[in-house]
Amino acid sequence: MGQLDSPTEAALARIKSENLGSSAVDGAVDKIANLGGMILEAAGLPGASTCIGFLTALKSLAVNKDEGNLIYFGDALVVDIRRLYRLYEELKQQFDERIKSAEFSAVVANATLHITRTNVESRLRRLAHIITNSMKDNDLEPESLDDMMKAAVELKEVDIAKLKMLYTHQNSILHQVEIGAAGPDKWHGDIQGVQKDIVNSREQNTREHLKYRSSYSRLESLGLIQRITSAGDYGVGNELYALLVEGKKFYERLQEISIQQ
Repeated sequence: MGQLDSPTEAALARIKSENLGSSAVDGAVDKIANLGGMILEAAGLPGASTCIGFLTALKSLAVNKDEGNLIYFGDALVVDIRRLYRLYEELKQQFDERIKSAEFSAVVANATLHITRTNVESRLRRLAHIITNSMKDNDLEPESLDDMMKAAVELKEVDIAKLKMLYTHQNSILHQVEIGAAGPDKWHGDIQGVQKDIVNSREQNTREHLKYRSSYSRLESLGLIQRITSAGDYGVGNELYALLVEGKKFYERLQEISIQQ
């Protein structure tokens, strides 16, 4: 995959050299140290002119933050694609065609909008994983991917951990429903059984229910899981949640592409 590595890495290196090493960024670092003073000056003196320096500093910081995010995301995407080519050498031609497609370019362009919403490196890596794995699966449908990228930059690590727990326990159950081997009633019953196992094994500490219930709320608001009613009384913190198809797909697309070095 050498033809992809060289120009991409060269472009990233040029961006780093021209932007991150420039005096504009050095100036932004100085502005960070002086922001408190700028705020006090703007607050203590009347007139719009006293706010100009402060607002200019904020604008400069925002631009440089986005540049740093873009470079980190670009690096992560290059690493993912390089690993994918090494892992699936026999699919190189197919990957070439997908990466050169207008659909793939649109997805990457859309991702640059999402990187402005976070400064957390793990979330930027998630964006890269989502795109690379979606390209691998030849599933670049814009609406679905946009929802996944939104979730990638909004969810916390604890949220992903809870999604992983549900995926681990319920993936096989959901698969049986998807292929028509089980109906909703059995799905509901199996999830109840899984919840009992989780409670009995103390995998989920009910004393921390306020923390993980917030995670469940975020996951549910993004359409990845769904709370379901139960005839049993499992108590506060032990409510039943079902993994949804979109949650299954999202978790699988989050996985890092790893190869034997």
